Amino acid sequence: MSRKLPPLKELVNVLEVEEAARLKLAPELYEEIAGSDRRAFDRMTFRPRLMVNSMKLDLSVELFGEKLFAPILVGPVARLDRFHPEGQAAMARGAAAARTLMVAADSGVPEKGPFWLQVNAGADVDSARGRAMDAVKAGCKAVCVGAAWDWNVFGRFRQGIGAPVLLKGIMTPEEARAALEIGAQGIIVSSYRSGASDGLVSAIEALPAIVDAVAGRIPVLVDGSFRRGTDVLKALAFGARAVMLARPVVWGLAAYGADGAQYVLELVRGELARAMVMCGKVNLAQVDRGLVRIHRR
Repeated sequence: MSRKLPPLKELVNVLEVEEAARLKLAPELYEEIAGSDRRAFDRMTFRPRLMVNSMKLDLSVELFGEKLFAPILVGPVARLDRFHPEGQAAMARGAAAARTLMVAADSGVPEKGPFWLQVNAGADVDSARGRAMDAVKAGCKAVCVGAAWDWNVFGRFRQGIGAPVLLKGIMTPEEARAALEIGAQGIIVSSYRSGASDGLVSAIEALPAIVDAVAGRIPVLVDGSFRRGTDVLKALAFGARAVMLARPVVWGLAAYGADGAQYVLELVRGELARAMVMCGKVNLAQVDRGLVRIHRR
């Protein structure tokens, strides 16, 4: 059976990129990055607004003193070389070409472009702290750590890092307030789940209450089943400063290398721009919760 891939530029959305990745990868490897729980996003719709001048559309956002072209980052994925021979190096090139940054998994420092580092919360805290400090010396702009650590351990980890430290895995307002108390400089709403899990809240559903608890004191980012630019706009409306996009960018990487990763980021960014124009918003400061209606059934 032919597994010939379509030309990259002929793909019109991220779901078509996923299909290309399915054709390219061995079935067991594709299954690791397949699927998502879309039910929460599907219950959210926009309130459009027409007749707005969009000539000065601006997607840019500032995070920890760094200005990004758009509020979309590449989320961390371990062992990218399983999906493409050039692995993290190709992902870093794709992110840089798309004018964003990648969050590298705890497996070395990218050679190209601005980056953040996610350290393994299960690792020895002193060893993880040392790797984070080495990464900051090499140009890392921020460090993410999973919320699996004890709160006191996180407090010890962040001392002397030399870059903002974000706590990932926050899913309740209580956790968000605790993160503030121990000095987290940002939080990432993330459930660490894949696929659908009945009875458990999704990251996009948990986001508004967490944003309210933080009350603007530190940036709130989010990841989890984001596939379209409209998904990103919903998160921004709920108060997220930026969204981490992981699996879809890996689909692009797996099928087309660095060009594929770049193309996915640009596809989603273009969808975000069109959705903002549809809703009459020309910059992120104008985006608020009035943009989104939630349908409970």
